[in-house]
Amino acid sequence: MWVVDQLYDGLVELAADLTVAPCLATRWTFDAETLTYRFFLRDNATFTTGRPVLASDVVYSLERLRDPDVISSGGWILDAVAPGGIVAEDDRTVSIQLTRAYPPFLGLLTTAYGSVIDATEARRSSASLRDTPAGSGPFKLAWWMPDAGLVLHKNAAYWETDEKGVSLPYLDAVHIDVVQDMGAEFLGLSQGRYDFISGLHPAYMETLLDEEGRLRSAYEGTLNHVHVPFLKTDYLGVALHGASTPSALKDVRVRRAMSMALDREGLARHLRRNAVTPTDHFVPPSMLGKEDVAPVPQRLDEARQLLAEAGHPGGKGIGPIALSTTSDYVDMCAAFQHDWAKLGLDVQVDVVPASVHRERVAQGEVAMFYKSWLADHADAENFLGLFASANFAPGGPNYTHYERPEFEQGFKDALTLADRPADRRNLHVALDSMVHADMPVIPLFHDQVTHMVSKNIEGWTIHPVNRLDLRRVVKR
Repeated sequence: MWVVDQLYDGLVELAADLTVAPCLATRWTFDAETLTYRFFLRDNATFTTGRPVLASDVVYSLERLRDPDVISSGGWILDAVAPGGIVAEDDRTVSIQLTRAYPPFLGLLTTAYGSVIDATEARRSSASLRDTPAGSGPFKLAWWMPDAGLVLHKNAAYWETDEKGVSLPYLDAVHIDVVQDMGAEFLGLSQGRYDFISGLHPAYMETLLDEEGRLRSAYEGTLNHVHVPFLKTDYLGVALHGASTPSALKDVRVRRAMSMALDREGLARHLRRNAVTPTDHFVPPSMLGKEDVAPVPQRLDEARQLLAEAGHPGGKGIGPIALSTTSDYVDMCAAFQHDWAKLGLDVQVDVVPASVHRERVAQGEVAMFYKSWLADHADAENFLGLFASANFAPGGPNYTHYERPEFEQGFKDALTLADRPADRRNLHVALDSMVHADMPVIPLFHDQVTHMVSKNIEGWTIHPVNRLDLRRVVKR
């Protein structure tokens, strides 16, 4: 997605403050009676092929997502769009008609799937967008060797300028390496071969940061540690109706007790250098109008009491619980085991390859699993959709098969409140609380976007959905 963001533009983009901002469209309107958006395109945008960006290109690009011959994984962003509802009214005006009120729609257009491509180039029989992208973004592809690296060159014809009228981007080129080994990635940063890496991997996390999450003094002169809250939640899911799920785990009191027993704050400090924020709610607070996450202390005594009320004092009668995970989270899961053992619970960690884990979770073949959910658009609906019955796995991300009529109705009602944002947000808060009460998942942490950037770099911006914006970056 980082590379796509450099090569392509969409009608709109997601700003760092999570608002939808103009991009190829300078403005738009919405007719609530006909459920129709009208986007007005800028007249100075061109593709790297030299063609101007026209409304017909937008229609082609979006309808391509629904083309059965393309088999795009992004067609779902148009689920609320009427068949034939994307129309070029003229060269500079595109209308998109919805079948129902759907407040998150603009946010969906900010995703990589909303990228606009040169329709004329894409229709050529010999065209390969994989090898010769036809976008209108700030950079163009100069060289690419799959699984090795690529080079992007400045798009000299890019439409955007800064406040002084200077053409963007400032950089002449970007070199990207594909590095399989995280230790080698960090070594490249330390040696000055790389100017930026993202995330904190256990291979180098302790070398870079102290226990409080601060950059160690050895790197203060060469690196900047930039981080913001990420729209991402790590959680433990329970297959509520799974054949391999112990009957006791289907009792909400047992799941709540397991949640209370976790020392999230200690785990965040010792295993993640405070690069994650402990939580027991699923939706990140910024998406619900809240500034901070409420503290989540470990409550062992209450957990033991809940287990006793559920008929399992000291964990008796529950039997072994299998927790499926990948190698990335072995340390965390071992710590969970330790905390749950204090309740008398026998949790066995099953470490499998990512592909196997993904398939088993989707098919409901594991009782409990470690997962994370990352927002692709800045709306609480994106997180709450994990608990809608329409998204039951394997066809969707509701891996727990959670279902509750009150939640279903509230989820549908929230989609009709496009013109009442405060009421919609309040309903989202209530839905998040409902999930917390029923606990089909045990939320663990809200992640952070963490970038390590060379001090030679200026103009760096960091984004809550980890978008990479290089338009105003300068290397000294």
